[in-house]
Amino acid sequence: MPQQYKRTTQAPKIRVCYFCINGLNEIDYKDTRILQKFLSSHGKLLPRRRTGTCLKHQRKFAMAVKRARIMALVPFMVQ
Repeated sequence: MPQQYKRTTQAPKIRVCYFCINGLNEIDYKDTRILQKFLSSHGKLLPRRRTGTCLKHQRKFAMAVKRARIMALVPFMVQ
């Protein structure tokens, strides 16, 4: 007989876009403090479902990180 797992009826945490709330339309690639906030400890981009950013700002954020990596402001990979 397989073991039964309990399902939790916990409501999901509602995440709101950081950039929409603060009224940031343009994400500056030179602002490394904000970029580091949405990167993992290994230097990877965190997904939308984890950070709560909207699609528009997630795309702009990804482009800003790529530009910052090319300019050597943010590392490609943390060892």
